[in-house]
Amino acid sequence: MVRRKAIATGIIMDNRALFNLMSWMSPSYPIGSYTYSHGIEFAVEEGLVTSLNNLVPWITDILEYGSGKSDCVLLAAAYWATIDQDMEALKEVAEIGNAFAPTKEIALETTQQGRAFVGVIGNVSTEAKTLAVLAEYWQGQLIHPIAVGIVAADHGVPLSETLTAYLHGFVSNLVSAAVRLVPLGQTDGQRAIAAMADKVERITAIAIKTPLGELGSATLMVDWCSASHETQYTRLFRS
Repeated sequence: MVRRKAIATGIIMDNRALFNLMSWMSPSYPIGSYTYSHGIEFAVEEGLVTSLNNLVPWITDILEYGSGKSDCVLLAAAYWATIDQDMEALKEVAEIGNAFAPTKEIALETTQQGRAFVGVIGNVSTEAKTLAVLAEYWQGQLIHPIAVGIVAADHGVPLSETLTAYLHGFVSNLVSAAVRLVPLGQTDGQRAIAAMADKVERITAIAIKTPLGELGSATLMVDWCSASHETQYTRLFRS
């Protein structure tokens, strides 16, 4: 129990764990995250996101009330189930994660990134043993945050740092999409990412303590943009 708490709070963190985490969250990690906009492409088309001033609150709402927070709750639940080697609990987390996506395109976004992440991990790491054990209990697809939670636990990466890195990658990808779509300058893109630092810290702390029974979201405009993106006439992104 002491070690489990130490891992979660980041007391135990070596350079190898840091190196692995940076690799998984790097834009160069081949999971195709750059091809998704999480509905921002339609939001730009409709004039809902037009500048730094309305991009920041748009992404902030996703973090606090949408996929940002719910992904972290699912990641944390998968992490603890992996630490405990509780395959039934992990199967339940995986099933809930698959059912929780509010639109077809967000489901595509998270399942395809999850599949790619699992595939790459299988080719470059010998430590992600829980993935193989889980496959004996459940043959469905793992969404991206759950796959990250499992692999982080297997590699001894602290939960708090994993959540922070995951959200940084999530935010950075949304900002990158907006930089290309609005368009915004690169400096404004970095201003947007910097503006999320306090929110990321807060959501990380909340997600560690939030049980699956309290999972929920309230981002109706984001969901509407995601659903409407399916029939957008011209598209650069897959979601």
